[in-house]
Amino acid sequence: MRLCSCFDVTLDIIEPCGFALSDSRMRRAGMDYLAHLKMERHKNWETFRDFSTQGKHRIVLMTTKSAVSYTDFDFAPDDIILAGRETSGVPDHVHDTADARVLIPMAAHARSLNMAQSCAIVLSEALRQTKTLPQMIASTASL
Repeated sequence: MRLCSCFDVTLDIIEPCGFALSDSRMRRAGMDYLAHLKMERHKNWETFRDFSTQGKHRIVLMTTKSAVSYTDFDFAPDDIILAGRETSGVPDHVHDTADARVLIPMAAHARSLNMAQSCAIVLSEALRQTKTLPQMIASTASL
């Protein structure tokens, strides 16, 4: 939530998700970022896929089962970056229907990064490539 709020991108949540979306937990997790968060909830994969197809959004899946580095991938402004569960990734049917798959290259001894780090890495590259990074705040521009 914080990442999407800070980068001014919409957070799409596909249910059932692996965490509670109760108001008290959302407020605690989102802190003061919730007021600025754009969030869409989708009741299941099929409704999300319909949403992405109708909006002509390409679904770019972050996965360890790809041969394409996120730095070698050409992102488009309407892409949706999809992350699965930190422990198990996405189900096979989701993996098979994603429009593209990217990975984050890591040292051979490393198993994985956590989800927030992975999302931040790939999202920032996608925003850089598409020239849609948020503008710097004037007070920090001179630092």
